[in-house]
Amino acid sequence: MPTPSGPAATGPTAPCPDPAAPPEPTAPAPAPGAGYRLVFAVPEFRSVFAAHLLSALGVVVCEIALSVLVYRLTGSPLLSALTFALGLLPYVIGGTLLSAIADRYPARRVLVVCDLLCAGCAAAMVVPGTPVAVLLALRCATAAIAPVFAGTRAATLGDVLGEGDLFVMGRSLIRIVNQSAQLVGFAAGGLLLATVTPGTVLAITAGTFLGSALLLRLGTRARPARQTARGALLGTSLSGTRRLLADRRIRALLLLTWLPPTFVVVPEALLIPYADLLGAGPAGAGLLMCAMPVGAITAETLVGTFLGPRARARLTFPLGVFCVLPSLGFAFRPSLGWAVVLLVLTGTGIAYNFGVDRWFVAAVPDELLGQAMTVMQAGRMTIMGLGMGAAGVAAEYTPLWVAMPAGGVVGVVCVLLVVAEVRRTRAGRPVLSGPAE
Repeated sequence: MPTPSGPAATGPTAPCPDPAAPPEPTAPAPAPGAGYRLVFAVPEFRSVFAAHLLSALGVVVCEIALSVLVYRLTGSPLLSALTFALGLLPYVIGGTLLSAIADRYPARRVLVVCDLLCAGCAAAMVVPGTPVAVLLALRCATAAIAPVFAGTRAATLGDVLGEGDLFVMGRSLIRIVNQSAQLVGFAAGGLLLATVTPGTVLAITAGTFLGSALLLRLGTRARPARQTARGALLGTSLSGTRRLLADRRIRALLLLTWLPPTFVVVPEALLIPYADLLGAGPAGAGLLMCAMPVGAITAETLVGTFLGPRARARLTFPLGVFCVLPSLGFAFRPSLGWAVVLLVLTGTGIAYNFGVDRWFVAAVPDELLGQAMTVMQAGRMTIMGLGMGAAGVAAEYTPLWVAMPAGGVVGVVCVLLVVAEVRRTRAGRPVLSGPAE
């Protein structure tokens, strides 16, 4: 496995250097403030970034339009809400049963095919008279494809940017797009639905996926698959996932990636009833829902711009713990303004991912990087969905000012335990090796 600061290797073993040859110059680490500029200087990344911007907006707008369409067809709030839940739960299917796709096929082909499949699903939703059950099944299909796409793209960033600080900054920009898409996508979706039908919005969504596929096809290089071994896709996916989870270091880093978001979404999942408790109305609810993405975008941008790699790494553990702390403030029944402050502070904890990304890509064998990123993404989204569900169950039996901070209390304990495990596995561990199964 290449070192975190070096470029991605092209094989399992690098050739020995010629002792008579002059030493190759080592690229210095980007200075604080230069990272994002250097990432955007890479033409391939610009294509990946633009494609992700299109597809991320498409996903958010699709969720809104489909939810509205299902509600108009059925009049059922439950089925309308289910369209959002189905955007999370099928991740576990794609992340476990299909994860080997990310490494056993050329990355560009996987990315383009995933976008085309999502475009086809969105286009099928537009067909008049499509039963609600089929609409929900199509939503499940796009959600199952999503972790394969995300994992393959993350591994591609390692090829495009290397596995050092540029990779970390590239991942940061992807997260910024994800958070921005929530703000812009919900606003754009609302404006579109005020002027055109949900079917028209879904047709536009299909167009965003096609645009993403075109950008990836024309703007990125064709690279060979990371694995040459063949076998049943299901067996390869499951064996690769077991191999990753059997490694103590990788398992600890996966948990560090998954657990903070699980508890962060507890107050987020209960914002609508909390806004109702305050009597804040739809405008207040919208303000609460925007607060966490605003905090995340601000912190991600500031940390990535003004801090160097060492400083960002030192912040990993403190920010991972900090992001679950603000929810404790809901025990005091804060007003709308203070609730917004608490949620903005919660969002700032997203910057802990800078260090985790770098440690994770250093711990995973190159031939499993795509699958590892797929498992990471699928696990995060699945466990976030479970966290939202648990928050809803807790709020059924306890007051909001008990359920919301309770997530923070449990979260602090769990995150501290995982941080201790990551620290124990940090020094002197052997790199997971061996042929892919």
